[in-house]
Amino acid sequence: MTGHDKSSRRAARDMNGTQTISTYEEILVITEQMLQAAQNSNWDELVSLEHDCKQLTFQLIEQHSQQKLSEEQQKKKITLIQQILAHDAEIRTITEPWITHLQNLLTTHVQKRKLQHTYRSDQ
Repeated sequence: MTGHDKSSRRAARDMNGTQTISTYEEILVITEQMLQAAQNSNWDELVSLEHDCKQLTFQLIEQHSQQKLSEEQQKKKITLIQQILAHDAEIRTITEPWITHLQNLLTTHVQKRKLQHTYRSDQ
């Protein structure tokens, strides 16, 4: 293998690594927007952003199997993942009580309907 072949392969790896890091950065921006949406109780926006985040995650899964990252890129990736996970934790802190509240409302409503149906007089 010539020196040119090695440098071409390294350049291709760096380009793929750059794309991977760029995708992680996009996910970070989206998770920041998701956090803002959750803080503002903008649930429709949160769901829409979550869909965008999933698309990028699937893209990352495909990219991950096709290339290696340099040491610098690996460190950047770890930092980005830590920030993304921190956003995720904050989002869950906001959304989990809301989801529990909705579940309780739905359960109560279903129970009321069952009671009404059971004790309704047949006239």
